[in-house]
Amino acid sequence: MIEDLFGSKTRVKLLGLFYANPNRSFYVREITRKIDEQINSVRRELGNLLKIGIITSDTNNNKLYYEVNQKFEFYKPLLAIFGRAKSVTSGKATKSGMSSKSDPDEAAFESLGNVELALFTGQFTRDESSGIDLLVVGSVNQNKLDKLVNELEARESKEIRYTLLSRSDFDYRRQINDHFLTSVMNAKKQIIIDKNELVEA
Repeated sequence: MIEDLFGSKTRVKLLGLFYANPNRSFYVREITRKIDEQINSVRRELGNLLKIGIITSDTNNNKLYYEVNQKFEFYKPLLAIFGRAKSVTSGKATKSGMSSKSDPDEAAFESLGNVELALFTGQFTRDESSGIDLLVVGSVNQNKLDKLVNELEARESKEIRYTLLSRSDFDYRRQINDHFLTSVMNAKKQIIIDKNELVEA
């Protein structure tokens, strides 16, 4: 039904990818791999979405990256259709009444133990101000976390820099306005889990 409404299976997959990852940028071959569609079809639909204004593009390190346009007039209605339970806009965590479909990254992090906060930044959002790509807060199994990071590295085809903090360490760093934690909180990020609203709205 949604494919009929939006005219193309590839377009629907693209909208799902972009709106489920509102602060992430992707290049063409990465998109093709993630949605498992032919590159010509992907290029054509990316052009259509750019023309409408649903996504934006820019070049970095000789690669053309695409990202959802959060200033698009119908961003919120489309987010309600294609997004997920949590999204991040300009560093602020927002909840919307989106699909209840379980996010695979969320499920993977929840399997590590008591994860109170997990977020992507750095290479995932093309904002290197924090100096890391992944922050995990909570009490987790270190071996499982290492395995998950290895799986993410294989999936993303890049080395991932991560930091694990206990909740008490996180609270202490926030209390003293720790430079590192402040940088992460101010950086462009995509929240995977935030059980206790540790990312201030």
